[in-house]
Amino acid sequence: MIDMTTENHKPDTIISDHHIDITGFICPMTFVRTKLMIEKIAVGDVLEVRLKGNEPLENVPKSARQHGHTILGIKPESTEADIYTLWIKKEA
Repeated sequence: MIDMTTENHKPDTIISDHHIDITGFICPMTFVRTKLMIEKIAVGDVLEVRLKGNEPLENVPKSARQHGHTILGIKPESTEADIYTLWIKKEA
């Protein structure tokens, strides 16, 4: 089951500092690419991740939380294409 819980931010009000598109990758590379980007950004910055498919939709937010980061929001971009946008705030 996909954990869609967030910190109750409205996705339309989240301002991203960085963007990454991982729609062309499959697990585990989806989180590897996301993790590498998170490592490059400053604490407190928000990373916007564009992803595709149920497996990344479930695994990327879960893995980000396990690494201590905050999921600010998840929003479907195109349900027909199975594409979502995820916002991650880098924590210390």
